[in-house]
Amino acid sequence: MAQNGTIENGLARNACPPPLPQPVKIPEIKHTKIFINNEWHTSIKGKKFPTINPATGVKICDVEEADKADVDEAVRAARAAGQRGSEWRLMDASSRGRLLHRLADLLERERAVLATLESMDTGKPFLHAFFVDLDGSIKTLRYYAGWTDKIHGKTMPVDENFVCFTKHEPVGVCGAIIPWNFPLLMFMWKIAPALACGNTVVIKPAEQTPLTALHVGAIIKEAGFPPGVVNIVPGFGPTAGAAIASHMNIDKVAFTGSTEVGQLIKAAAAKSNLKRVTLELGGKNPCIVFADSDLQSAVEETQKGAFFNQGQACTAASRIYVEEPVYDEFVRLSVERAKNIVIGDPLEPRTSHGPQVSYSFELLSVFSSCVQIVYVFLLLGQIDQHQFDKILELVDSGKKEGAMLECGGCAVEDRGLFIHPTIFSDVKDHMRIAKEEIFGPVQCIMKFKTQEEVINRANSSHYGLTAAVFTRDIHRAMSVSAAMEAGTVWVNCYNALHAQAPFGGYKMSGNGREL
Repeated sequence: MAQNGTIENGLARNACPPPLPQPVKIPEIKHTKIFINNEWHTSIKGKKFPTINPATGVKICDVEEADKADVDEAVRAARAAGQRGSEWRLMDASSRGRLLHRLADLLERERAVLATLESMDTGKPFLHAFFVDLDGSIKTLRYYAGWTDKIHGKTMPVDENFVCFTKHEPVGVCGAIIPWNFPLLMFMWKIAPALACGNTVVIKPAEQTPLTALHVGAIIKEAGFPPGVVNIVPGFGPTAGAAIASHMNIDKVAFTGSTEVGQLIKAAAAKSNLKRVTLELGGKNPCIVFADSDLQSAVEETQKGAFFNQGQACTAASRIYVEEPVYDEFVRLSVERAKNIVIGDPLEPRTSHGPQVSYSFELLSVFSSCVQIVYVFLLLGQIDQHQFDKILELVDSGKKEGAMLECGGCAVEDRGLFIHPTIFSDVKDHMRIAKEEIFGPVQCIMKFKTQEEVINRANSSHYGLTAAVFTRDIHRAMSVSAAMEAGTVWVNCYNALHAQAPFGGYKMSGNGREL
């Protein structure tokens, strides 16, 4: 029984909710160079590239552009830092854990700055960056900090009079190539497990969104990691990315991005030194909504899955299969909710929907023989809208192929790279919007009659990253989940990602598992 403002259900009855965090008004961009051996370097070829705020179209700053020669320097530093007898290899496991905890502490300290930089560089709402990206990054570091002294081999009985045991050792130098949609979180997904196991890292952030990775370089040094343990090489896929994928002195490469580029990276790894490869690639993720589900909750969860981060997520809930008796009501509620999404300045607290990020050059080819064409387009500023235009072209294909446009379907007038949240109903499985990864704010709603039918349709994709099932029947939830060809299946929720769980896909959604 609570009286006079005492605690009730964890909160004082008269207490106000805590104020929302605020972005840093004019963040100082301190770090724009290549980070090797805990020092800042200009590129060997003297090149720079711009990073653009997609919400305004204004250049934020210029960043040093790493090329093959810079990657070579980073790999040399990483190999020296990880060799037997080095400070890093001699460091005891619990000390590695303390360094990861210290890095997490510094991310907490820099949380508002990093969330502001992430919002400016990607266009995602500041509060999403603060509460999702930063929270996930910090939790990932803390989880892996706890693993450092718990990695061990086994003893096993073998025939005859022998003692046999296994020992886990670091893989060596890990190359990592990360995407532009969750730059900081993907940075942590790559480095945290690698460092927990005693590896060293050469990491290439996406050319559109390098700022948080470079800022973290400074706090990696401040945390006390030895020189060369983490090296950051901002640059382009056809040069820096290709150098990492094919490097003879990199022992493993981990890539998050498009399926097309993942295939090229795997081929390059095979042709060089057969390095280990982890690929987290595209998705065309099905959500199955049964008539017995909590319909309002299913609408909210599937829509968050479709529109979170402007639809720019490999986990995007872009195929929604709804059982026939509740189909019309589901569509109505979805449209009603979509129309209340607030589009605007990502740094404003009310904003829940920002712009699309500009084009990823890696999609052209990691090993394009026409690299100069890429640079010509970059200099002319003609390629930034490629992803934006691709989304609108797929939306037009949905209209032409006979899907019913319920809302959105166009760019926001006079707002650059903003696209209205878009919903199609009466979508058929053969349509492009039902088969291709859109990577934009487009939700496709389809009707089904039987459980067997919808399982077959849901699994009919070349992808198999995530899926979701909405039902009140636990037996149906478990049987349908088991039938899904997907690496992660959510029940009555969506995008519930945790550092403690592995993440990856079936089929062309990749090989191996993150985390």
